[in-house]
Amino acid sequence: MLSINNIYKKYGTSLVLNNINLNIETNSIVGIAGPSGGGKSTLLRCIQKLEELDSGEIIFTGKSGFMFQDFQLFPHMTILKNLVYAPNIHDRKSLANHNNNAIRLLQNLGMADKVECFPHQLSGGQKQRVALARSLMMQPEILLCDEPTSGLDVATIIDVVSLLISIRDMKVTMVIASHDLDFITKIADRVILLKNATVAADVRLQDLENPIQYLKAFY
Repeated sequence: MLSINNIYKKYGTSLVLNNINLNIETNSIVGIAGPSGGGKSTLLRCIQKLEELDSGEIIFTGKSGFMFQDFQLFPHMTILKNLVYAPNIHDRKSLANHNNNAIRLLQNLGMADKVECFPHQLSGGQKQRVALARSLMMQPEILLCDEPTSGLDVATIIDVVSLLISIRDMKVTMVIASHDLDFITKIADRVILLKNATVAADVRLQDLENPIQYLKAFY
């Protein structure tokens, strides 16, 4: 589905991604783990074309959605308007459909009563759900999530795990960057660990008896 071939990325003289080669399968959940500065977020941003590669190529012909670590909701817009903003720009002939899709997504995520609220009126977990709904509005084949549990409490993290698993049931492939090994091993089929700009480990969790202990050995 997604092919990453010999990619390199530098910031100034610092090499952030060093000859990364990966293939991501359809309808899978892939975790990108590793210590801070290992290249997790940069890899996601390169897939989404928010950053330019220095060399190599990323081959993906479908639609991708991106869920930012800090949500990046528009503070002056209601939750409904946050969701329909991008779809309305891309397809102004279907405004009513976009509104209906947004309301349906919010209902599925338990946020139907927050349609007319503004972001500052929501908790961190509620903002996370809205950010997820907004990412799904463009009906992506692949969803890229950057640290989706950052700053959330344990109960909310459990909710996020359930939500993301339900998204896979909608036939959406996910690539999730996280430093939280407990979270990433609960949700992912496969974990790729980046360290010092390279792939230090690439494992399928079903093959490991103790995945957290195994992955910690590479830190």
